Amino acid sequence: MQRPPLDPAALRASLVGSDGPVRHLDVVTDTGSTNADLLARHAAGENITGAVLLAEHQNAGRGRNGRSWSAPPRSQIALSIGVDAAAVPPAGWGWLPLLTGVALVEAVRSTTGIAAGVKWPNDVLVGIGKLAGVLAEVAAPDPVIVVGLGLNVTLTADEAPDPRATSLQMLGATMLDREQLVGTILRELSSRIHRWQQAQGPDDGLVEDYRRTSSTLGSRVRAILPGDREIIGTATRIDELGRLLIDTGTEVVTVSAGDITHLRSAD
Repeated sequence: MQRPPLDPAALRASLVGSDGPVRHLDVVTDTGSTNADLLARHAAGENITGAVLLAEHQNAGRGRNGRSWSAPPRSQIALSIGVDAAAVPPAGWGWLPLLTGVALVEAVRSTTGIAAGVKWPNDVLVGIGKLAGVLAEVAAPDPVIVVGLGLNVTLTADEAPDPRATSLQMLGATMLDREQLVGTILRELSSRIHRWQQAQGPDDGLVEDYRRTSSTLGSRVRAILPGDREIIGTATRIDELGRLLIDTGTEVVTVSAGDITHLRSAD
């Protein structure tokens, strides 16, 4: 299978600079985690806001709740970006991974025509197949957030670390140029980050974008909450903190963290 490497020079030429969406861009052949690497660079005193790190292969990639994730070299897009959150009150930080999921959906749709959706909080699904995931981590105690994402491009069913995983190739996409995908993702993401910073949180347009691309809102869901508490109900809305509201029929429960399973569409 042809999996050409990314061309760092070409990516920098199209994406970095006063007119580009990022300030600095690096590509590494292999690393444990691009998120961990950017966090370490921040801890060492480097300004990582606007810095993008891409890896051809992550050998210790992480998802939410510390779950591991791995894929063959050059079969996906694995990148992290440092985001300046100083202008946004911490109450609005929860929207950053949400808008990243929306940016992924829009980038995939515009480049491949595949209609994906965001499962709360920030998995990107096509049907029941997971196409991409997002992980945001705060570089505490500073107001800097590292947002990492992984998009499966040419991953095959035999290579997938989870039977629920899918990829652009498995979905029949013919546009599998990772450099073009990276450019579209970063432009979509940077535009939304700028709006989030300017509005000091999600503006009405960002909220509407999430509602439009959400595969969770309006669906019957099961939520496994911390402490193994389970609730079942209809996901009704996202609040100003990015939390999911679930109507069980007897109460409305606000969920800030938990595993969500889609059961069926609400009547």
